[in-house]
Amino acid sequence: MVRTRFAPSPTGYLHIGGLRTAIFNYLFAKANDGEFVLRIEDTDKERSKDEYTQAILEALNWCGLKYDEICYQSKRNDIYEQYLDELFKKGVAYRCYCSKERLETLKQEQLKRGENPHYDGHCRNLKEYPSDKPYVVRIKLPDEDIEFFDHLHGKLHFDYKQFDDFIIRRSDGSFMYNFTNVVDDIECGITHVIRGDDHLTNTAKQIVLYRLFEKTPPEYAHVPMILGEDRTRLSKRHGAKSVLEYRDIGILPVALVNYLLRLGFSYKDKEIFTFDEMVELFSLDRLNKSAAVFNPDKLLWVNAEHIKMSKPDELYEYLKPFLDKRCLDFDKDYIVRAIETRQTKAQTLVELADEIRFFCVEPDEYDKKGLKNYLKVKMEEPLKELLGELKKAEFKDEDELKAIFEKILNKYDTKMVKLAQPVRIALTGKTIGPGIYESLLILGKDESIKRIEKLFDAVYKKDS
Repeated sequence: MVRTRFAPSPTGYLHIGGLRTAIFNYLFAKANDGEFVLRIEDTDKERSKDEYTQAILEALNWCGLKYDEICYQSKRNDIYEQYLDELFKKGVAYRCYCSKERLETLKQEQLKRGENPHYDGHCRNLKEYPSDKPYVVRIKLPDEDIEFFDHLHGKLHFDYKQFDDFIIRRSDGSFMYNFTNVVDDIECGITHVIRGDDHLTNTAKQIVLYRLFEKTPPEYAHVPMILGEDRTRLSKRHGAKSVLEYRDIGILPVALVNYLLRLGFSYKDKEIFTFDEMVELFSLDRLNKSAAVFNPDKLLWVNAEHIKMSKPDELYEYLKPFLDKRCLDFDKDYIVRAIETRQTKAQTLVELADEIRFFCVEPDEYDKKGLKNYLKVKMEEPLKELLGELKKAEFKDEDELKAIFEKILNKYDTKMVKLAQPVRIALTGKTIGPGIYESLLILGKDESIKRIEKLFDAVYKKDS
């Protein structure tokens, strides 16, 4: 069975680079009827925080990336000790007692000689171990070059001389990333690892550990990093946000997943994918070898497309946190009807909530330019007569309302815009909005007449 994993470190909030990695691993697992494992790499006791773990879980859940299994590295120390004992028994791990001062002196001497800093194996062949000195545990690096196949880069070769006897356990007893990574991937039966190409040298080190454990490594796909518009690695200075911040500015989860998928994946000229399509079409040979640039405007476009194509009743659930509290007093069906009128006009859920706010809350002010342009003296009589006709109407359908408006337009020989805009301003406070008939029908007879009378009195009623 195909088993992939996403292994975030809870030392900060989940950002879009990490989320994209999770997306690739999730989609590959599901496209192959496999399983997706979440591993929380919380061995950094000082920087790991539960609030970050909870935020990671919340972000993945919001995005619809359901994991089949979860494990926490902080609870697996006994397993790591067993694997470490195996390496000691094989004679391929050793204690290193070198002080920080000695290592720093060694580094400076190597730099003076024009060498890359590396551990010189000083403690490699110690016959006796001091009992009272702190130590780290290092690997005896075999004198063998390292090769592995990558689905994006092809066959990769690393000269063993570019590595040294790297540390697998710190002096405080905690285990290093490369060691725990290999142990957990073995224990969890991980078959494929998809991650950023900044991990290529880590993978080479991990291949060494697989050899020492006499285990077959998983298949790898190292994807290019996401870049900012200046072609440097994406960071906060490019405006990148945490995953939950995108939720809070009104991005739909499927839109964010869709956009991040396209930053590294292509299928013909297709830009917009449903979640089911992403699972169906994902494969490693469709991953891109070149780095993609994050474009906030393109994300907004993708989001707008998903808002357009969403079912209004499903959109309502995502929209609720952004609605005016008074909107939540109305039943769902009413708000869904309102959503239908404006979902093609909004780029974010925040914009959509603002677009339909007038359905719940009558305007407390009116567009000043609109008042000047459309509420002129000569429109007083047509509006007064329109009010009278609306009071007699049943508000049963658009045809009925259209007939009323046409009657007034013909009588006063005026254009629709001159009659409709004053009504729109009365209903919404703005000069733009849904169709005038659908606005009247959704608001209903009593509310519509109340709002039109309010504006009429404010503009035309003379002081007595």
